[in-house]
Amino acid sequence: MPDSLMYQEDTYVVLESEREEQFMSAAELEEKLKSILAERQDNLPRDLQKFSTLDSQARHLLNTYCEFDSGPGNFLQWYAVRLEK
Repeated sequence: MPDSLMYQEDTYVVLESEREEQFMSAAELEEKLKSILAERQDNLPRDLQKFSTLDSQARHLLNTYCEFDSGPGNFLQWYAVRLEK
């Protein structure tokens, strides 16, 4: 039976254009996604348009995506990582 620790996603490595990789908690990454989404409300992907709040949009991104197009020549990617065995 798999260990439940394998499915915990508490820490993410975040890759962003022209920045060094950084480690973020789920809450920190969700806040970052909300700030990006707040500026893009008029140009959201179709599947995010069905969510009415920034919280639900960011949570959906965090749980179902690993990349978000943050503008021409920019990227934002995140991957769950486990820091301890």
